[in-house]
Amino acid sequence: MIKVGIIVASTRPGRVGHAVGRWVLDEAKRQGGARFELVDLMDYDLPQLDEPVPALMGADYTRPHTRRWAEKVASLDAFVFVTPEYNHSFPGVLKNALDFVYHEWGNKAAGFVGYGMEGAGRAIQHLRSTMAALGIADVRHHVALQMHHDFIDFKELKPQVHQNDAVSAMLEDVIAWGGALRPLRDSRPPTND
Repeated sequence: MIKVGIIVASTRPGRVGHAVGRWVLDEAKRQGGARFELVDLMDYDLPQLDEPVPALMGADYTRPHTRRWAEKVASLDAFVFVTPEYNHSFPGVLKNALDFVYHEWGNKAAGFVGYGMEGAGRAIQHLRSTMAALGIADVRHHVALQMHHDFIDFKELKPQVHQNDAVSAMLEDVIAWGGALRPLRDSRPPTND
């Protein structure tokens, strides 16, 4: 059974991202088909990228926070990125977390749950191009939560009924692709760590 990390990509005070991540986790556990874990970027406290060697060059990480993050990413077979949209893109803290490691992302699957005034479609689109650069297969279905329709007073998550179908379709894709890519992950030569 594959392991899917639901990554909460906002660390902003007063964020709604953690509630969205919990909702996705609850829906995922109801659906089954994989093991699910909530991974909150706030818990990793990654500084601005401070590794002296680019992650693409190998996994010889020198910083304890990088090694901890690399272990977490490596332990997962697929991801669901829960992201707000800031200025038509995803948060810088997520870009930083993505850039900290490289080989640990490859040959895995990703789905997206976006939230914002218009459902975070532009943030998700930017994430899709970043996924390609990291060797992550992003799935077609995604969830687009709108602040006017899926939240009360922009703070309390109350997804419309159709969002349950959207998250279910996205999770089915993530689980299928995460499992299908396992032979590629298993045949990958070890990194130089």
